[in-house]
Amino acid sequence: MSNRRKILLIDDETDIQTVVKIGLTLNTDWIITTANSGETGLEVAVATPPDAILLDVAMPGMDGLATLSALQKNTVTAHVPIIFLTAKAQAADRRRLYEAGASGVITKPFDPTTLASQIAGFLTWTL
Repeated sequence: MSNRRKILLIDDETDIQTVVKIGLTLNTDWIITTANSGETGLEVAVATPPDAILLDVAMPGMDGLATLSALQKNTVTAHVPIIFLTAKAQAADRRRLYEAGASGVITKPFDPTTLASQIAGFLTWTL
């Protein structure tokens, strides 16, 4: 059995998926799985619970906050830490995400070379 961390990225933008995958693959041995919608992300997280979820706030259909709520209500995924990816950098936006239960908030655009250390910092993981 592998001790490699499993990260699920839920983001509807393929460019963001690519940048996250490259940034994390170059700097860690984490296993990165992607989903392009909240609904699909929820299915993937329940089927194979990750160690953490990177979640876009603004997505069509089930947005980030609705996805977070659904993940928190499911006993399989309720314990999984969620780090939001958002273009909204205002303090009020960030506070709302933390109040909803986020373990961290990373503002887009982010630096892919420091993304792994940001995630590890939020989750107190060692790299």
